Amino acid sequence: MKLPRSLRVLIALGVVVLCLAALLLVLVISEATLNIQARLDEAPAWLGYAWWGLLAAIGVGGGWFTWRILRPRGKRERIAQPDEPPSREQLDEQIEKAKALGVDIAEIERELAELSRRREAGEIHVALFGEISTGKSALITALLPDAEARSDVRGGTTRELARYTWRSRGGDTMLLTDMPGTAEADGDLDQLAIDEATRAHIVVYVTDGDINRAQHGALSALMALHKPLVLVLNKSDQYTDDQLGLLNAKLEKLVAGQANASFVSVSAATTRKVVVKRPDGSETFETRDVAPRVEKLARALQRLVDGNQDLLDRLSDSATFVLAARQLDTAVAANRRRKADKLVDAYAAKAVVGAMAAIAPGSDLLIQGYLGTQLVRELAELYDTKVAKFDTELLLKLVQQHAAKAHTLLLAVAGNALKAFPGIGTLAGGAMHAVAYGIIFRTLGRALTITLESRGELHPRQTARLFEERLGGNLETSARSLAGVVAEQLRKSNDRTPS
Repeated sequence: MKLPRSLRVLIALGVVVLCLAALLLVLVISEATLNIQARLDEAPAWLGYAWWGLLAAIGVGGGWFTWRILRPRGKRERIAQPDEPPSREQLDEQIEKAKALGVDIAEIERELAELSRRREAGEIHVALFGEISTGKSALITALLPDAEARSDVRGGTTRELARYTWRSRGGDTMLLTDMPGTAEADGDLDQLAIDEATRAHIVVYVTDGDINRAQHGALSALMALHKPLVLVLNKSDQYTDDQLGLLNAKLEKLVAGQANASFVSVSAATTRKVVVKRPDGSETFETRDVAPRVEKLARALQRLVDGNQDLLDRLSDSATFVLAARQLDTAVAANRRRKADKLVDAYAAKAVVGAMAAIAPGSDLLIQGYLGTQLVRELAELYDTKVAKFDTELLLKLVQQHAAKAHTLLLAVAGNALKAFPGIGTLAGGAMHAVAYGIIFRTLGRALTITLESRGELHPRQTARLFEERLGGNLETSARSLAGVVAEQLRKSNDRTPS
């Protein structure tokens, strides 16, 4: 692009000015440096070293700080860290605390009982894990020709856990577990397979090609347990030599450097289609029987169990403790959620009754403020967290502001809900306000429960935003249930009124 002459002259003048300024700066710095050096020559040697050391430290520190600020920041993929395996003593302590809270721990007790049974039986469990149709059942059939493991070309043939006893050439007895394939359409069986892979001594991860992102995540999670794992490429007969070489190198790289992890390439196929040339020059396809090639997998499993029974048991114990701890966390969370829902519903009913009992103008606000503070306190106790008085007051203030904006809508919804109860209708203005208060308390309680459950502490502004978002949802259902509380309260009041 051609610039006007006047603009080019201005740019040239600017460059000259910058050059002169730079030259002046260099002269000033040079003169100052020479003066300082002359003075340092007259001073003790240690003072000179200290001076130049200080300048170097300032220069390095300033350069590093500038680089930290200006360096490009790429997006970092966040990888979930594996759970730290708890000890049996820690797990027992958590179980006792859960019992005290009334948590159903039957599933956790069954998990630990199964672990003890396997230890006493001295069993080595090998779980075959992988997506559907990768040939897990065919691998078991190849290792155990007399086994009756079902294998089918349709995805998802294996619908439950099936165990087969296998005696290796080294004389070790292993229980091979054929599990449901992951990544089915509904995904209902994924957790069953993941849990069994977690508690097994050895995991055989089966794939029939390059792995996708979901498979990579599952493989990484299993390797994070640090238990023995064999990554198996099945159906290797379907690739050319060049394709197989590239694929083997790529898959082997996934387990390179991982302790107790290895890679093998096998083929469990028992038939193969071949092209047959006839005397007349035509070609046809024939299916011929072939021997499965699974010796590499057998040798890999043998290497893992040779003299490593104690190590396998320790790794299996740690992984099972992680699984039990997760199940316990889930059970505790479900128990807390049930108690929180019950508590919130109880306070919503109290808010309704309190609003109807208010006599003096403004007294209902005092009643609801007290109830709101109590609701926050009890939910915080349920989730084992402390809430500052300032945070509680801020939350209730923000909730009041949001509720005021939706006041007209809440009264309209409450009036419609009360019409379902003959004799109340829209004539009882106090009843409409009571239902509206109940809706506010129920929404507040749900929002606070979600915040405490996900964050572990009270965040007033986040809770208030969640309250505002949820206040407009499912109002009719909530209003009808609270209108029933109003109707019951009015009925009791009429029964107490002398005729």
